[in-house]
Amino acid sequence: MPDGKPAGVRCLQLRDDHRCAIFGDPRRPAVCAGLKPGPEMCGDSREQAMQLLARLERATAPTGAAFS
Repeated sequence: MPDGKPAGVRCLQLRDDHRCAIFGDPRRPAVCAGLKPGPEMCGDSREQAMQLLARLERATAPTGAAFS
């Protein structure tokens, strides 16, 4: 995504199996390569992980963002 990925927007590189299509590729953005998910971000299940990530996106969204 040339201009970055807005919060709440699915990454274009996310495959149907929820894996990154460019994992290990030099084109992978530094922010993605630097992400080190752990239990505090992922919880105990995919559902918990999605809830925690949604909270993180809301907490870090620019002021006035339309994401809810």
